[in-house]
Amino acid sequence: MEKLKNNPLIKAIGTQRLVALLALIVLYVAFGIMNPRFATYNTMVNIFDASYYIGFMAIGICFVIATGGIDLSIGTVLTMSGLVAGYLSVNLGFPIWLVIIICILIGTLFGVMNGLLVAKLGLPPFIATLGTMMLSKGIGSIITSAQSVTWKSGSDPEGWYRAIFKIKTESGLLIPTGFLFLIAAAVIMAIVMNKTKTGRYILSLGSNKEATRLSGVNVDKYLIIAYIISGTFAGIAGLAYSTIYSTLLPGGGAGFEMDAIAGVVIGGTSMSGGIGTIAGTMIGVFIISVLKTGLPFVGLQTHYQQVATGLVLIVAVFADVYRNRKKN
Repeated sequence: MEKLKNNPLIKAIGTQRLVALLALIVLYVAFGIMNPRFATYNTMVNIFDASYYIGFMAIGICFVIATGGIDLSIGTVLTMSGLVAGYLSVNLGFPIWLVIIICILIGTLFGVMNGLLVAKLGLPPFIATLGTMMLSKGIGSIITSAQSVTWKSGSDPEGWYRAIFKIKTESGLLIPTGFLFLIAAAVIMAIVMNKTKTGRYILSLGSNKEATRLSGVNVDKYLIIAYIISGTFAGIAGLAYSTIYSTLLPGGGAGFEMDAIAGVVIGGTSMSGGIGTIAGTMIGVFIISVLKTGLPFVGLQTHYQQVATGLVLIVAVFADVYRNRKKN
């Protein structure tokens, strides 16, 4: 066992990330064996489609969880961003380039709000983000008069934005360009978390907030930055979801945050803070995406997917708690 722990490959990847990676491979192979139709190119594209909005939310909330906090609003902020931006485009004729910016800025605005509520007003993150979750849910319904919004199709002159996440060739081949966008975002944010002063201070908040404060760090500033990152990526997730699935329903999005949180924790980020991994988060996101895409292939529909995600989240949190107990 000691030899395994000292193995250079395991040290480089991390034990939990290695276990998660192996679980992802086993899960994909198992679905392929149970239903050969799962192991096709189109199914892989569907897995990528499901990973975009979960992945962007997960990248953002990874920073918040690393501080020891939580952001429950990202799912409904995703939906509100897509609803409001889509409404401005379809009903008011806003140009799509401006709509894309607005979609992301709505998420950023909620990130600022969450950060101020937690850092300046001292509200518990659970309560603060639960409040903004309900707020964003209601605002989206009010602005759209509780009507669904369908973003412009690829055949529309302004439908060029769909190529950000998927290109359909003349032969009908689907190219998941969004995968490159997601991986690029993950690489950039991994550098931010591990190689910059901002990332190191955010991680130190989760390790020991008071010690960080006493060392002269502006704790409130970096706590707000963590929530701004989370909100901004929720806005980007809203763009991704709107592009892939086109139609958004008022009041939707509640529960999306659980998929993102599950991906983050499965990947090795500690719920108690101080440890954050974007690479592990991406592995966790693809585990959730494979589950969501694969379960219907074996005859299990939405409610079973929720059960599976819940069980995976419980196991991941238990592993995190067990790891922390061993350290102490």
